[in-house]
Amino acid sequence: QVQLVESGGGLVQPGGSLRLSCVVSGSIFSIAAMEWYRQAPGKQREMVANIIGGDSTNYADSVKGRFTISRDNAKRTVYLQMNSLNPEDTAVYYCRVVTGGYAYWGQGTQVTVSS
Repeated sequence: QVQLVESGGGLVQPGGSLRLSCVVSGSIFSIAAMEWYRQAPGKQREMVANIIGGDSTNYADSVKGRFTISRDNAKRTVYLQMNSLNPEDTAVYYCRVVTGGYAYWGQGTQVTVSS
């Protein structure tokens, strides 16, 4: 069984930074994609950033230049470095991993940007 555990969320002031982590555990043969999504209150869940295959990255237009996704294969961890945060970034952030033809989600971590 594949499990994902996110951490690193919290309360930060506008202009601040946070780094989210997502640790993947369980039987995994290979990972096709590692992704970060977010869902703000009253809004649909949206893709924030992903890594496809080894190192191809994609970002939502709203976070380009501010967020960076990376992975550490040895630690089975995907990170999301978030800089220049603004109140519009407030949401629950979810990690998603695609492996073996299935997609798995973490439980989410709350990020709140407020003064």
